[in-house]
Amino acid sequence: MPAPKKYPDELRERATRLAVEARRDPVGAVGAIRRIAGQLGIHPEALRTWVKKAETDAGERPGTTSSDAVRIAALERENRELRRANQILKSAASFFAAELDRPSR
Repeated sequence: MPAPKKYPDELRERATRLAVEARRDPVGAVGAIRRIAGQLGIHPEALRTWVKKAETDAGERPGTTSSDAVRIAALERENRELRRANQILKSAASFFAAELDRPSR
């Protein structure tokens, strides 16, 4: 179960939008995240993480987008489950092969 969110989604969206807009303005770009975080009562590193994620999702920054990360996690889960099923089938096949090799009474 994931940890509860400290900040509501509306606040996250608003703060992210304000920070992204402020960083686009060359005059207010310096210290924009720290300034906006202080005004909204958010930890600056939390806001910096949200902005980085938003910029990655928008294609402005290189990296794995949120939708790709979700898809990769689902594929990795499926891969683990298939490997586990494959191991079970191999074990069952070797068990039954050993049963066939035993002399019958």
